Amino acid sequence: MVKAVIFDLDDTLYREKDFVEGAFKYVCKYLSMQYELNFGKLYEDINDILKKHGRGSIFNILCKKYNIAEDISTLVNIYRNSLPQIDLYEDAANFFKKYSGKYSFGIITDGKASVQWNKIGLLNLKKYVDGIIVTDDYGKKYWKPNSFVYLKMAQYFECRPEECLYIGDNPNKDFIGARAIGMNTIRIIRKSGDHMNTFLDSSKEADFNINSMDKLQNIIENRM
Repeated sequence: MVKAVIFDLDDTLYREKDFVEGAFKYVCKYLSMQYELNFGKLYEDINDILKKHGRGSIFNILCKKYNIAEDISTLVNIYRNSLPQIDLYEDAANFFKKYSGKYSFGIITDGKASVQWNKIGLLNLKKYVDGIIVTDDYGKKYWKPNSFVYLKMAQYFECRPEECLYIGDNPNKDFIGARAIGMNTIRIIRKSGDHMNTFLDSSKEADFNINSMDKLQNIIENRM
C-alpha cells in the first residue's frame, strides 16, 4: 500500500524551461540597461546559445559575442535570484488537489539550493507538499542517485520505503537510489524536457512509465 507520493521537481511538476527562459529575461534586461543593448536581440541570442552549446558557458559566450567585460558571477546571481512566472503542470496541480489527504506528498530535488527553494516558493508547493528535501542542503555528495535522501524522506513520513512512490523524469539519477532501497518508481515522460528522449537499461529506469499524472492513480490502485 502506498502511503507517501514523492516527486522530483524540474520537468516533473512544472516545465523547467519556463524558469530558464524567465531567468534569462532578467539577465538580458540587466545587460540591455547596463550597456545600452537591444533586449530582444540579447534574449534571442541567449536562447540560441542555449540550443547550440547547452547551459555550461552561456553567459561567457554571450559576453564575448557582444564584447562585454561583465563579471560573469553577477549574471549568475541575477539568474539565480530571478522571480519568473512559472506554474505547475495542470495534471500535477489536479493530482495534488484531488488526492490531498489521501496521500502524504513529498519532493526530492537536485540543484543549487537557493534556486530550488526559489522555484518551490514560486510554485507555492508548500500549500500541497508535506516534506521537501533539496539535496544540495546536505551537500553535493547527497544529490541523487544517493539513496540517503530517499531514506530520509521515508523516515520523515514514518513509513517503509516500499510504502513510498517516487516520480521523476530523469533515468540518469531519479530511480537508481529509490529502487535500491525498495521504493516504487514511476517515470513521467512529457512532451518536452531535457530527458524525454533518454532511455537507459532496465536497472536505471522506473518500474512504470506514464505521460500524464492523470494516469498515476490507476497504477497506484491496480499495480501496487
